[in-house]
Amino acid sequence: MTAVTGRRLRLASPAAALIAGCLVLALAVLDVPLAHLAHQSLNASGGSTPIWFSVALGAVGFVVASRRPRNPLGWILLGLATVNVLSQDASFYTVADYRLRHGGLPLGWVAVLAQPGWAVSIVLSGLVVLLFPDGRPPSPRWRWVLWLYLAVATLYLVGVLIASVGAIAGHDIRVDASGNLMALSHPKGSSAWWGVVEAVFLPLLVVCWAGSVAGQVASYRRSSGERRQQLKWLLTGTAIAGVSIPPAVWLSGRHGDLAGLGAGVLGAFGQLAIPVCMGVAILKYRLFDIDRLVSRTIGYAIVTGLLLGTYAGIVLLTTHVLKVHVPVAVAGSTLAVAALFNPVRRWVQRAVDRRYNRTRYDADQTVAAFATRLKDAVDLDGVRDDLAGVVNQALEPAHVSVWITRRELPPPG
Repeated sequence: MTAVTGRRLRLASPAAALIAGCLVLALAVLDVPLAHLAHQSLNASGGSTPIWFSVALGAVGFVVASRRPRNPLGWILLGLATVNVLSQDASFYTVADYRLRHGGLPLGWVAVLAQPGWAVSIVLSGLVVLLFPDGRPPSPRWRWVLWLYLAVATLYLVGVLIASVGAIAGHDIRVDASGNLMALSHPKGSSAWWGVVEAVFLPLLVVCWAGSVAGQVASYRRSSGERRQQLKWLLTGTAIAGVSIPPAVWLSGRHGDLAGLGAGVLGAFGQLAIPVCMGVAILKYRLFDIDRLVSRTIGYAIVTGLLLGTYAGIVLLTTHVLKVHVPVAVAGSTLAVAALFNPVRRWVQRAVDRRYNRTRYDADQTVAAFATRLKDAVDLDGVRDDLAGVVNQALEPAHVSVWITRRELPPPG
């Protein structure tokens, strides 16, 4: 038992995390010559995620695995990044081999086996949600969901492997423009069975995913303290992704450089939100700042919406009703919005803090009340006791001491 434990701890070590992180980076660098070999851009592979996201995911996984080697989530994130990048590399190679050179490159069958790494990525993504934040299900009652998920995922992955090996053994390797094996992406004829397998097992995986999310929501409702803050980080990252990715997808279908820039920024922000928030929650770094982060995000979003609406309203009013020249109306609207920014920000932030950052709001109210009482205070001992009470109530320190230096006034004359 001791030897097995020691072996496990040696494998799950910062050195192993460094090796895995270097592997992800090396595979990502390999993407560049392989994309050139396939005459494609870096974002044209059959992998479902862009290369920069896989590298960022690997970075989060490396930090978590090196700092918390006993937590399996760091290793799962590293594995997720590895299979994503490997799938992208294999996609470029299969395009170069089987579409451009008609099987003339060596080891093309290896790329065919590695390209469906997206299926492994789907499975690992569900595990990350189910096992967050400490590598265990939300409660012992959810272990059956974990075993059901693993059983369904295993059958799904076995089906992918059988379809890939069958295409290689039958010398029927056909890939589409993204490098996906046609037997998997467009199953017909002898590979039609895969369409049935996918139709059965993908919905089951989705159901297990939904169960994982439901388990985390239920865990949040009954949790408190540190675990509640960790789940807040996860829910915040999920909310940011849910708000950012749909408009990014909508903008990506529009023409123009501005639309492309907006889609790229929103897409990157949304995709990075979940792994970054997960990393912060697992490492417990600045964990309790989540309330401040949420309140500031909501506050600035509301302020931005109000000021944009005010700006548009003033411009429309002055140009269409008052018939003011457009340059003058724009300049006046800009000055009005600039003057309103600080008052509106303070008013909105107080309202948001009252709802989403109650601890800070109550502390501010306590300090403000103390400042009001201090104006009329003349008893030094009373002020000292009042100050200690305010500090205890607002900051909740382990210990408070007040040091007052008394200075004797010189005698008159």
